[in-house]
Amino acid sequence: MKKQQIDMDSFYTWDGDTLVLNILGHPSAKRDVIGKARNGQLNVSVNAQPRAGNATDHMVLFLAGQFGVRVSDIEVVFGRKNINKQLRIKAPKTLPPAIARQERKRSG
Repeated sequence: MKKQQIDMDSFYTWDGDTLVLNILGHPSAKRDVIGKARNGQLNVSVNAQPRAGNATDHMVLFLAGQFGVRVSDIEVVFGRKNINKQLRIKAPKTLPPAIARQERKRSG
């Protein structure tokens, strides 16, 4: 049986047309921004406070705009009240630069 190679630098994968994204969230930031990927997670900062999942809700709203999808197209798999999160984004229309660059590396 062949072992599957795991790329620790990869912060996302595709499941059909669904993007599975590992995120390290940074609440209480000055502005909403997608940062660089590091250690298998994409850094995403939001200006919402981390209370009762509000920062995650705000992050989902922010990312919906960045990926060109509806909020309902984003599922929080785990990490709603934690900085470590995994999201599933159904059929993204656009890819933010951090992911677009990685896609070009993978295909080229």
